[in-house]
Amino acid sequence: MDARRCQVRVGGTLLELLPERALHWPETGTLAVADLHWGKTESFQQHGIPLPTGVLEDDLTRLSAALGATGARRLLLLGDLIHSRQGLTPALVQRLAAWRESHAAVELVLVRGNHDRHVKELPREWRLDVRESHADEGPFRFAHHPEPAPGRFVWAGHLHPMVRLSGGGDRLRLPCFHVGQAVGVLPAFSAFTGGLDVARRPRERVFAIAGPAVVEV
Repeated sequence: MDARRCQVRVGGTLLELLPERALHWPETGTLAVADLHWGKTESFQQHGIPLPTGVLEDDLTRLSAALGATGARRLLLLGDLIHSRQGLTPALVQRLAAWRESHAAVELVLVRGNHDRHVKELPREWRLDVRESHADEGPFRFAHHPEPAPGRFVWAGHLHPMVRLSGGGDRLRLPCFHVGQAVGVLPAFSAFTGGLDVARRPRERVFAIAGPAVVEV
């Protein structure tokens, strides 16, 4: 196994937390990510706010790397795939259609998030299997909002969890996986997002993304 991956067991099921900000379920060939916010840069630019280009390309490169490293056959998108209707420019739609074609063999399942509901129908070229509220897979429920579900462990997004670390005079704020007793929250996949500092309760685990590694803190 790649030493950069962090293995965890949830309800007896082996999972891997990846530094690419993704969850890998090896037994089913499934990769899950949350909060990609495609088109966020374009949305801000249309409102006259200058932002650096290249954010989307960096995110797509990281997503392709995670798919390639794991050999995943399915990609679950846990909401907020897009940022806004205004961000779906023709150039963005075309670029993402080309990326989708480069991963034509991978099944893409989108669980709609609050941002995705701004658009009734997403581009057909992206070939998405869209679920309105959740996807139940084995012992898990995959959703956008981190709300418990009776009889299943929930993996979700929405909160963009971050953890603050300090030591030796240095202070860091890093994206993280926040794993509770009934709900696990994935970090926002897009690097161009804010985040919410986690409030850890007893028996909860936090895994920080520290460069090329995932480390429990």
